[in-house]
Amino acid sequence: QLQFVESGGGLVQPGGSLRLSCVVSGLTLDRYVIAWFRQAPGKEREGVSCISSAGRTNDVASVKGRFTISRDNAKNMVYLQMNSLKSEDTGVYYCAAVPSPWTVCLLNWDYHYWGQGTQVTVSS
Repeated sequence: QLQFVESGGGLVQPGGSLRLSCVVSGLTLDRYVIAWFRQAPGKEREGVSCISSAGRTNDVASVKGRFTISRDNAKNMVYLQMNSLKSEDTGVYYCAAVPSPWTVCLLNWDYHYWGQGTQVTVSS
């Protein structure tokens, strides 16, 4: 059974950090590009970071230098380390996957598989 389960969200003050985790079951992770998306209240979902099977990453401009995506294929885990958080980072964060033979990744691809999301709230 294919399943994505995100965790690690919560309430944090501006300038703080969180580490999101996504455990994946039901597929061979190293054949997939994995990405994190987020959706803020009243806004469209946007891609945040992606990582290819070769470990190459791509980030949306607003999180460059603050967020780091990583993966552990042996553990079927994907992570998003978020530092220097801002109020505009608030939203529900989702991990997603798409099968891809490419060594690069893009956030505007058609990601096939999605988790249920974890809430991140940045507020003082």
